[in-house]
Amino acid sequence: MAIFISHSPAETEALGEKFGRLARRGTVFALSGDLGAGKTQFVKGLARGLGISARVHSPTFTLVNEYGGGRLKLFHLDLYRLETPAQILSAGVEEFLSPDGVAVIEWAERIANEELRMKNEETKPGMISVRIEIIGESERKIIYDDSGA
Repeated sequence: MAIFISHSPAETEALGEKFGRLARRGTVFALSGDLGAGKTQFVKGLARGLGISARVHSPTFTLVNEYGGGRLKLFHLDLYRLETPAQILSAGVEEFLSPDGVAVIEWAERIANEELRMKNEETKPGMISVRIEIIGESERKIIYDDSGA
């Protein structure tokens, strides 16, 4: 695990961009953090690192946004409105655990269902976990798997 202290949204995006430049097909980013922590800022940078020029926004009300036009597709999921393992399974989240591109799952800690975790371990042992913690008004502590960037 590695820790990065971000002092601005631009620095959070820059870290995401670094991950995006290194991401390979099938990579899944599991993002966690409170509301306003900077998860979507991270995803904006990730998209830029993948060469995606589209405007990135949180898919809170649509569950998933798909972005193309870069070297890999980006699937951006937001599980905020899903509260139970049954809701997550019925929403079809499982298909994004082995994406044809790169998947980012905001509120990934809500995937508590052991069946989903086991499927992910079988098919995608390199899931990259990113936790963003609020330190101050513009400072964030970002804890991530250092194998990803």
